Amino acid sequence: MIALQPLDGYSPPDGPLVLVIMDGVGLGPKDESDGVFMAYTPLLDRLLAENMLTPLKAHGLAVGLPSDDDMGNSEVGHNALGAGRIFAQGAKLVNEAISSGAVFQSDAWQKILAAGESGVVHFIGLLSDGNVHSHINHLFALLDGCAANNIRKVRLHVLLDGRDVGEKSALDYLLPLEEKLATLSRDGRDYRIASGGGRMVTTMDRYNANWQVVENGWRAHVLGLARPFLSAVDAVKTFYAEDPTITDQYLPSFVVSDGGAPIGEIQDGDAVVFFNFRGDRAIEISRAFEETDFHEFERVRLPKVFFVGMMQYDGDALIPKNYLVGPPAIDHTISEYLCAAGVTSYALSETQKFGHVTYFWNGNKSGYIDARLEKYEEVPSDKLRFDERPWMQAGPITDKAIAAIESGRYRFIRLNYPNGDMVGHTGVPQAVRIAVESVDLSLSRLLKAVEKTGGIAVIVADHGNADCMWTEKKGQREPMVSHTKNPVPFIVVNDCERLKISASGVAAPGLANVAASLCQLLGFQPPAAYEPSLVVVEPAFTADKG
Repeated sequence: MIALQPLDGYSPPDGPLVLVIMDGVGLGPKDESDGVFMAYTPLLDRLLAENMLTPLKAHGLAVGLPSDDDMGNSEVGHNALGAGRIFAQGAKLVNEAISSGAVFQSDAWQKILAAGESGVVHFIGLLSDGNVHSHINHLFALLDGCAANNIRKVRLHVLLDGRDVGEKSALDYLLPLEEKLATLSRDGRDYRIASGGGRMVTTMDRYNANWQVVENGWRAHVLGLARPFLSAVDAVKTFYAEDPTITDQYLPSFVVSDGGAPIGEIQDGDAVVFFNFRGDRAIEISRAFEETDFHEFERVRLPKVFFVGMMQYDGDALIPKNYLVGPPAIDHTISEYLCAAGVTSYALSETQKFGHVTYFWNGNKSGYIDARLEKYEEVPSDKLRFDERPWMQAGPITDKAIAAIESGRYRFIRLNYPNGDMVGHTGVPQAVRIAVESVDLSLSRLLKAVEKTGGIAVIVADHGNADCMWTEKKGQREPMVSHTKNPVPFIVVNDCERLKISASGVAAPGLANVAASLCQLLGFQPPAAYEPSLVVVEPAFTADKG
C-alpha cells in the first residue's frame, strides 16, 4: 500500500475529526410526508442552511447497484463511505452471475444438485423485489435451475418483507410464487412453500441483537414447529384478519402442513440455500447451520446438510463456507490507509448499526485493522419495536462519543445514529419525527464538544428513509417503510481557526467522495484511486494588522 502523503500547508486542529452518519436521514420534499422536515430540528435546520456543502447521491449507480432505480441501503452506503470508490454490489454481482450462467457452473451449485438427487433442496430467504437483501427474480432463476436439472423435491421457507417494500405486500409476492411453483411441479416434481414468517420475527436477526428471531426460524424451517396452515397465502390472510394493524415484517412464524404433518422439515442429506445476497441478516442463520459448537439457542437437532449462501457473508470468518457468488473484493479502505499512517480512531454505534461503522466500513472485513490504533465500541440496542422507543440509544452513543472527543486519544472518530432508518422502517409518523428530533438533540450536544476541543465535524447520511413517511395513492395515505432515493447532506462544521474549508465543486457528488474528503481534513493527500474530494482545505491566514 502506498503511504498517504501530507497535505501542503495543513495545520492540524486541536480536536479530532468527527464523522457523524445520520442513518436514514435524507433530503426530502419538505412537505407533510417528510419526517425530517416535519420534525422539530433547530440545529439540523441551521446546519442545512448554513453549513451544507453539497447534497450527495446515495443510491443506484453511485453506490454500485445495478441501476438508478435501485434505492440505497446501509450496507452499500457504508461500503462506499469507507472505500472511497464504487464497487459492484451484491444485487449487481448476482444479476451478472445469473445472466452469464456462472452461478450454475459453480462447484456449490453442482453439490446442490447432487444433494437433490436423493434429498430435498431447500431455499430460505427474503421474498420481495426490494433488492436490498434479496430479489424474487434471483429465487425464480434458481428454481428454474433446479427444474432444468430435474430436481424432484424443492421446499421454500419464505421470509416476508414489508420493510424494503410495501408494509402489507406479502401476497403480491406469494401469489406469483405459488403460480411459479405450480408450473414447475410437473413431470414428477414437487415444489412447495414449507414455512415462513415476518423478517423481524423469523430468521433475519443481525449483530446478535436477538437470537430468539433466529431460533423462531430454526424451529419453523428445520423442525417444522410453528403454527400450521394449509398454505403460506392462508397464513398471511389469517394473520391479517386476526390483527388488521399487523405488517408483514412482524407476521408470526408458520409452517405449511398436509394431513397435520409439516411438509418441509430439513433432514440429513438435504441441501439448504440461503438466497439473500446481503450479509448482515444472513450470518446468524448461517452459523446455526454450520457450527457444531453452537450455544446461542437449543437447536434440538442439527441436520447434516450442504449449506450454501447466495454470497459469502463474512469473508474473514468464512461464513458460510460455501457460496454461489463471490462478494465484492473491496481493498484499500480509508481505515487501512489511516492505520498505516498511524492515525488513531474510534468507531461507535448501537448494535443495529455497529457492524456498519466497522465491518461494512472496512470493506466487509471483521475485526480490527490495527488494534493498537483503533477502538470499536458497541452500545446494546433495545429488544423491542423501534416505534415504541424511537430515541433508541442516541443518548448513550452521544455520551460515549463526547468522552472520546474529550479524551484527546483519537484523531478520527466515526459514529452512526440509527434512528432515522430503524424507526423510519416502522412507518409510524409520530415515532419517525421523534427519532429525527432525538438525533438533532444529540447532535447539538456532540457539536458543543467538537467546538470546545477545536475539532471538525462532518455530518452525512448513508441513504434516505425518514424523509418519506407516507405516499398518497388514490387520495389515501399509505405508510412508506422502505428507503428513499433522495440525496443526503454533506455538512462540515469547522471549529479549527487555522483551516479554511470550502466546497471543491465535484461534479455528480456521491457517498464515495467522502473518504477523500476525510483524508484531506486529516491532513493527507487522498489516494489517487479514490473518488475526488468534496472539500478544499487551506490555511486560514489572518491579515497582518501592522
